[in-house]
Amino acid sequence: MLSQKSKSYKVILLIIGLAVLIIGVILFFIPPALFPDPANGFNVLRCMQLGGSFNVLSAPDQSDIAQNYDEFLTWWSPGQYLVPYFFKLIAGLNTGQASSITVAIGTLCGLSGFYSFFKKIGFTPFVSVISLVFIICQLAFFVPYVFYNGGEILLFAFEGWFLYGCIALKKPGFVLILFVLLSGWIGFFCKSSFIWIYIAGLCCLWIRLSSGRFGVIEWIKKGLWIGIPAALSLVTIYVLFLSKGQSPATVSKGLKLMAETFSFPLAAPILSGFSLDDMFHGLIYHFGRPIFSHDWAVVILILLALLSVVLVMGIIRKVPNDNYRLFVCIFYFGALLFFGIIYLKQLNISYEARHFRIVGLIIIPGIIYLVSKSRRSIKFIFTIVCIGIACFSFTYLIKGFGINKNSSAKGVSGISQINIDQQSLNAVMKLDKENRNATFVFISNDIGLEVIHNRVINLPPITDDLKIDMDDYQYEGFAGPLFIVLPESYNGPKEKMIMKAFPNYAGFNLSMLSDKYVLYEARMKR
Repeated sequence: MLSQKSKSYKVILLIIGLAVLIIGVILFFIPPALFPDPANGFNVLRCMQLGGSFNVLSAPDQSDIAQNYDEFLTWWSPGQYLVPYFFKLIAGLNTGQASSITVAIGTLCGLSGFYSFFKKIGFTPFVSVISLVFIICQLAFFVPYVFYNGGEILLFAFEGWFLYGCIALKKPGFVLILFVLLSGWIGFFCKSSFIWIYIAGLCCLWIRLSSGRFGVIEWIKKGLWIGIPAALSLVTIYVLFLSKGQSPATVSKGLKLMAETFSFPLAAPILSGFSLDDMFHGLIYHFGRPIFSHDWAVVILILLALLSVVLVMGIIRKVPNDNYRLFVCIFYFGALLFFGIIYLKQLNISYEARHFRIVGLIIIPGIIYLVSKSRRSIKFIFTIVCIGIACFSFTYLIKGFGINKNSSAKGVSGISQINIDQQSLNAVMKLDKENRNATFVFISNDIGLEVIHNRVINLPPITDDLKIDMDDYQYEGFAGPLFIVLPESYNGPKEKMIMKAFPNYAGFNLSMLSDKYVLYEARMKR
């Protein structure tokens, strides 16, 4: 039996590697679209390539559109655009192709990192490789192949290796100091939310190094080996990056306790580990048409929180590995404390399971172990659940490839543009070539990446209830030709609100770029 499992896990590993490689090759020829966050990052890169400073977004000033304002972008870490830019430089690729390579390499690094971590923390190679299969079943695994999600894929690529380091290091020394120092910088470079993962991982490392030692002094001594380089790493991040601008933790709306404040972090193992939040189009924070009303979503969330607590307690009781139980406890309750406080203070962090993906990933081998020790009926039900999740996820991938290949527009960036059609994008790029002092206005922050000779304004989309803060839209002054590209569905009150946002422009001319998009052009000063 052991010999059969030894052979089978190697075969499964080979299949996984080949499958990921094949999907990566396909992705190179069908580049992904962009999520809004990395689109903001690429807009910063666009400004840098046009002569701007590092990580500074330069855009028309609202008080005088003829002038620019500069903002050091601390909301997101720079890895999401610098890693693809690295591949652009060394291989002469466009942004879409470079993003594809980033996703493919990030996926392979992430899978190898978590496989190494699962084995190092005490699971057999067979349980570890089945855990990889379960990870691949998840919708979160396939999302970056359809939408480049920037920091998410970079974090996945690195965090497994970070966890491996936290379990592999056995004693204080230069290697420990270097690991703690560099892992903080690398992790933050990948994604700023790595900071809480960093603290949780180092807490596990400290407890491991100090276990079996009695007395506060001994624990403090071990803690200094970790705490001093960790403090240096975090202080450097703050001084050189976070202190230069606003971040999601900058502004609090005051304390507010709701049912989802703590139940959402409690439900993280199931919401993220089984892709339920993705399959529900966002249980609380919706990124698609909501499936449940808010009241029903809260009820489901509370039930999932209870089930998650039962699941975690079962893993802690039955998995015979102290180090693994330590990691599960620290990361689960660390996420509860960290995000519970964030949600209580109403900081600008959404209720999305992607923030808790590390919790779902860590508990996966524990779930596989529990199922392997269960009755055949449990194994059968779990297999059916996995097949169902995999079918849902693979269907998403196939549909995404189809849309990006056949329906999305392609411009100079090579990104799959899903918020404009090809005919309209061709017209935009033609106008960009013909003008050098124009301003383009879009309501999607990815289309502006196709404009390389002129300035770009990205406005927030207007919702159907027409409730907006006009201060977010108003641009005073005059600065040459103005080209506003809007969906045809904006015809009516929405288009009037957009044109009113530029009070010093007059004589707007409307022309259909296609049957779905309209160009509003103004060249006269009021």
